Amino acid sequence: MWKRFNSFDINRLDLINNESVHFRRFGRCTTRCHSGHLNIKGTLYDEARTIATRVTLAVADELNKNGFDNVVIADSHGPMVTIYIDELPDYAEIVRGFPRPLSMVAGVESADVAIFLGYHAKFGTARSTFDHTYSGASIHTVEVNGVPVSEFLLNGYVAGELQVPVILVAGEAKLIEDDVKPRAPWIETVALKHSFSRTSARSPSLNVTETCLREALRRAVLNFKRGKTQLLNTGKPVTVKMTFTASHFADVAEMLPRATRTSGLTIEYSAQNMTEAYKTFELLILAASGVSATLENVR
Repeated sequence: MWKRFNSFDINRLDLINNESVHFRRFGRCTTRCHSGHLNIKGTLYDEARTIATRVTLAVADELNKNGFDNVVIADSHGPMVTIYIDELPDYAEIVRGFPRPLSMVAGVESADVAIFLGYHAKFGTARSTFDHTYSGASIHTVEVNGVPVSEFLLNGYVAGELQVPVILVAGEAKLIEDDVKPRAPWIETVALKHSFSRTSARSPSLNVTETCLREALRRAVLNFKRGKTQLLNTGKPVTVKMTFTASHFADVAEMLPRATRTSGLTIEYSAQNMTEAYKTFELLILAASGVSATLENVR
């Protein structure tokens, strides 16, 4: 009857920080806070994948039970091949691989609602595990029309522009406290972990996590059916300010014809809408990755 987008981000493996159902940012796992969870070569990456898959499939199952006959899972952490696909039910589809247009929310335009699982707080958030904004290696802060944004807002603004409401966000507690509640109080939330530091957090058991997610999802779907959800919207046109972690990233970003260098680390650009702004942002991130690779090769 309905189609949902699920975005899952593994850092957002918070244990559900898998950056959308569209399901994460896809989501992040509920308990991930060790560096070994973060990349393919990490010693605990298989554990992170198992947790991410279990939590994502629990949400997909509850969606299906509540009337959604198609669930699209956007695998959105790292190389975006985190979820084990051999357990996917017949009603689910998965978006994998990177790079791709609209990154973590690729495919959201065909969905009725979006759910973000495993999301983390933006870079610079105190006592929040693996805080970063899209690229911890190159991005310090991002502002959209003057608002400092996390990945939740970046992805939510795209979904909203495409007329898709975000109905549930599950992730690190500081993200919910700092971004979700102030900016979108109508969205149902689940705190998957409470952080002690950037690399330590307290998380509930997976059984408790699944129960909380299923209960929150039922409330979110009910709100959607009753017309109580809203669209996240930043307006048009869109001005993006990107502050990088090093000046050589800004050196390259400044080459974008419509970009303006405002400081050693910061550039600004304007776009007609959020989708265009997001694609430009993604392109500049990829450019920064290329700069890093080039500099590494000449050392």
